[in-house]
Amino acid sequence: MSSHPILLIGGSGVVGRRAARYLREAHPEVPLLIAGRDLAKARKAAAGIGRAEGVRLDLAVDGLGLGARPVSAVAVLFADERMAGLRFAQSRGVPYISISPLLQEIGPEVGGYIHRPGAAPVVLGTEWLVGATTVPTLEFAKAYGRLDSISIGALLDDEDTGGPAQTVDLERVTKTAPAALARRKGRFVWRVGDDATATIRAVDGTRMDASALSPNDVVGLAMATGAPNVEFNLATGVSSTRRRGEPMSTEIIIDLAGEDHEGRPLCTRHAVVHPEGQFPLTGLGVAMVLERATGLAGGPAVPAGLYFPYQLLDPDAYFTRLEQIGGRVLTLDLQ
Repeated sequence: MSSHPILLIGGSGVVGRRAARYLREAHPEVPLLIAGRDLAKARKAAAGIGRAEGVRLDLAVDGLGLGARPVSAVAVLFADERMAGLRFAQSRGVPYISISPLLQEIGPEVGGYIHRPGAAPVVLGTEWLVGATTVPTLEFAKAYGRLDSISIGALLDDEDTGGPAQTVDLERVTKTAPAALARRKGRFVWRVGDDATATIRAVDGTRMDASALSPNDVVGLAMATGAPNVEFNLATGVSSTRRRGEPMSTEIIIDLAGEDHEGRPLCTRHAVVHPEGQFPLTGLGVAMVLERATGLAGGPAVPAGLYFPYQLLDPDAYFTRLEQIGGRVLTLDLQ
């Protein structure tokens, strides 16, 4: 395990502060570099974490402006069109995770990995809330002998907002993505037009208009389970908690259908919720991937390769940490 600091690019943002907080709570001794374009903001965030330093980066120059300074891992927490963070991580041979590119945007990262496959572990982190969807879904899928369909419905409360970088990312995700990938009867198809609209049922049963989305969950869950039908839909609006007069929350609804191990029809419906919204779950996923990739979680560091987050996250450890930060997994009625 390296004694060098973990570099959080965009670490002064909402997700970065959460990831840094969870890393600090679990590993008080690990140094952190909180990096961004605004040095004063980065230093302020670092001062609130402890054993952290705020630094200003320049994504347009080699070495990001850090010179020969060593790091143990790199997390990019906003859209990095230059792939500067990936190039930097590969040049240092350290783990890398980004959480912004959707499926139709991963070409540069995949190309960067293919060009230097032995340089570093590269984690395509844009699963919905970085493991909060895939890890529970794969656990629920263990009850099935044959899984026919996976339908994910995510609900973002319209009060669940972050900083400028998160706002730009959400705008790109919800309004500029040209189509959304799904799996239908074993074939991967692009959902466009009317097919890209849907209705989801929130935790309290309220039906809400939603739009198709392509996080990495679609491909990852399809390949991991073999389910011939997989889709992901995102709704924004009033969350179930706010409808009953409480503060906003975030919800992930997981509907599975197929047969149990005895060949009997089986349908299940679960939810992952957090009372503080999307950012605690995202920050937790980033922190736990970094812990696993660098060896902080115990065991050896992850070797060079291309990974999805759920391939690195231990389910038992994830559910324990999820509960510790206030998240819950619910079993819902099918009706």
